[in-house]
Amino acid sequence: MQWWAGRLLAAVAIGAIPAALAVGLAVHQDQARVVREEATDRHSVTAQLVADVPAGVGITTTRAAVAWNSDGTDHLASAVVPSGQRAGTPVQIWVDDRSRVVTQPAGAGEAVAVALTAALLTVTALPLLCTLAWKGTLRLLDRRRYAGWDEEWQQIEPQWTRRQPS
Repeated sequence: MQWWAGRLLAAVAIGAIPAALAVGLAVHQDQARVVREEATDRHSVTAQLVADVPAGVGITTTRAAVAWNSDGTDHLASAVVPSGQRAGTPVQIWVDDRSRVVTQPAGAGEAVAVALTAALLTVTALPLLCTLAWKGTLRLLDRRRYAGWDEEWQQIEPQWTRRQPS
């Protein structure tokens, strides 16, 4: 049983490489779709700060009120802007098709990074899980063997040592 368990777990661990490739490709395709959607749905606009944005030690950006005009409509929202700016300073923000402030669209590099992370997690996690399963299998088999040896010793020990069982 130990031999078969070892072979099965080794095959699963080796299968982590093609599994990681499949996961990486699937995640990349999904993330590439997200990148394309965000690129079509989001665009950059120039807004003006409504109030002064205080500067803080070690703080490079902060959330502040901004105003902009698009399609003849005035908009007011909160966006992440560089700290230490005065009211009226133009800042670049990203908005969607409904003029809601959103984050900058993800780039192709982010899709690759997410896909590589998923592939690395897969190629690492499967062999680790197989190792844990192997150790658990060995522990169970060893407990079974030890119980069998103990039972046999209980039968053989009185004959071998010429003692009477107590």
